[in-house]
Amino acid sequence: ETPGGLRIDCTGFTWAGGQAKASGRLVAQLRKTGDGVEWEVTAEMDQPIKTVTTVLRGVPRGRLSSSGGDFTDPRDNEILLGYPFSGGDLFGPNSAGGLTTPLVVVQSGDNAFVSLSSRDDKVRTKRIYLQPGENSYRVELIHEAEGWLDQRILRVPPWRVARTTTAEAAMAPHYDHLRAAYHYPDFATRADVPAWLRETALVLTLHGQHYTGYVFNDYAKMLEILRWVGTRIPGNRVLAFISSWDGRYYWDYPIYKTSDRMGGEAGFRRLVQGGQQLGFKMMPMFGTNAANRTQPGFARIADAAAHKVDGDEIALNWVDWDNDRHQEGWLAYMNLGVDSWRTWLQDRIDELITRFGVDAYFLDIAGGWINDTKADMHEGLRRMVGELRAKHPQVLCCGEMPYDALLEFIPLYHSGGGGRYSRDYIQRHARFFQHLSLPAPGRGSSGVHESGFGRFNPDTLSLSPNAIPTLNIVDDTFTTQRETMAAVIRKAKERAGIG
Repeated sequence: ETPGGLRIDCTGFTWAGGQAKASGRLVAQLRKTGDGVEWEVTAEMDQPIKTVTTVLRGVPRGRLSSSGGDFTDPRDNEILLGYPFSGGDLFGPNSAGGLTTPLVVVQSGDNAFVSLSSRDDKVRTKRIYLQPGENSYRVELIHEAEGWLDQRILRVPPWRVARTTTAEAAMAPHYDHLRAAYHYPDFATRADVPAWLRETALVLTLHGQHYTGYVFNDYAKMLEILRWVGTRIPGNRVLAFISSWDGRYYWDYPIYKTSDRMGGEAGFRRLVQGGQQLGFKMMPMFGTNAANRTQPGFARIADAAAHKVDGDEIALNWVDWDNDRHQEGWLAYMNLGVDSWRTWLQDRIDELITRFGVDAYFLDIAGGWINDTKADMHEGLRRMVGELRAKHPQVLCCGEMPYDALLEFIPLYHSGGGGRYSRDYIQRHARFFQHLSLPAPGRGSSGVHESGFGRFNPDTLSLSPNAIPTLNIVDDTFTTQRETMAAVIRKAKERAGIG
């Protein structure tokens, strides 16, 4: 016993199902809290330690909420959840569901909640596994060591389990911890938010060139669209997101040059300058972690191709781009923690800002952190964004799908605005608009995105109440759907109080 808790001191380990022994030590310190227990673990061996797991029994069965989302009934299914980016296992029969922050809450009755959370202050893989018994779950709380470090002494940050009578009480302490751990600035006062973003009432996603080479909108057509939109809403209240401005979507990554088929450098400059003269803010797209192995010059960045913690290389191979019913494997998944890739991508973004004067840049799959064996992706991303901001303080960084720690240095995203119980916490620090795959008016095309077609809802205009109104524009949107475009613009003005 220790003051307010218990210390467990182990002086050896077993393996082979208990048939063999190994030297080592493990110390666990447990502490009572007002509504539960916290514990920290230190493990030591004469070889690198990959994971340390706490097994927790007797958690009442019930409905589950992950990362502050809605409660759902898993029935008799085993549940595996991973943080961040599904804990590094994205697809396959044993892949994990995704956590944007390591928090799971179980509701076993109207006023009975159990929260399970990690109190880490760094981005490190966590997995939470729930195995149902007759009346309770057997839970595994797994902490995975940094893949780029060989740690023979591994200190596991605190885990916390607590009982509460409301969902809000179960989740609030976790988000309070995040704000302190990652130094979240409030959106109203954060220094990396330009004044124009606070006034943005509408986002236009201008789809460019698909992987197949099909051009939805070239630079000249994009400018024509902006001129028309500018007659219906002040341009200075609109952000123009230019997806796939640089040629074939994903195939031409990571060259990031203007496309001759879309109008070349002169056409792109006319688009940027013409849009800005109307007041629009211009934001082209970059891939945080995607590079085509077949593009010339890949050898100079090949050392940054990411590997999982066990050493297997990751391919960005979960899309069937050419419609042959087979997922492509020519894209390497890249790690910004490695100097070669960070320098390459940072230089391309810097060049575009310097040459064309764009107002913002978008980082696709910014939330795709993998526990790589070479370096920390999070720190690489933080460094790149920080250095670009130091050189171009007026230029906004926008990301896709945040995990918790990204809110510290990226203030705008186009998905992941938080679940039912986390939304208020998250959106006091960042803003969100709708994903580029949002079905466009008419046929419901997702534009350059791999998801194909969806359904545009003419009643709701497919607008989210929790995001900046967003209008996706594909090949026929401007020619056949102008009435719907005008309706979206009216709704955006109404929300923003624009007369």
